[in-house]
Amino acid sequence: MHAKARRCVSVLMTLSLGGLLAACGSFDSASRSVASVITPYKVDVVQGNFVSKEQVAALQPGMSRQQVREILGTPLVTSVFHADRWEYVFTLKRAKVDPQTRKLTVFFNGDQFDRAEGDEMPSEDEFVASLGKKMGNIKVPQLEATEAQLARYPVKKTADTAVADAAPATPASTTAYPRLDAPAR
Repeated sequence: MHAKARRCVSVLMTLSLGGLLAACGSFDSASRSVASVITPYKVDVVQGNFVSKEQVAALQPGMSRQQVREILGTPLVTSVFHADRWEYVFTLKRAKVDPQTRKLTVFFNGDQFDRAEGDEMPSEDEFVASLGKKMGNIKVPQLEATEAQLARYPVKKTADTAVADAAPATPASTTAYPRLDAPAR
């Protein structure tokens, strides 16, 4: 009886192994169909400084490096070997959207801004519109309060505001920058 039991066990083991191998083959095709439906989340990758058309238009020959930095931000690339230029590179990679890459090189003559060369920069409105294409139609809420809405929240006088009201007005800064959302001329 032991021989019959061993033969029976070996036949059952062989059939079980064959069944498992057959199941693995069908599991592979099932997992592929599930994987084609479920896609992993891909993170948006933003690198560098976004530079708008309005910012480039605000640059004037003769500006100092600090003034250029205040308008465009810190450059992505500065080189010890090319101290007379700054590189502004912006890259945006998003899932299911072509990557955006823009480059702008700012040249200096000593400490004075000389010129800027590079890709055609979009306006801020164009850039924001390109971001919205992925998300579809999103209703943007009104961001301004009416006089009636503001009247519901009266300004409370504190010691700091009383001192500020009594203090003489300080002269405005001599540096004026154009609004970033102003229409291009």
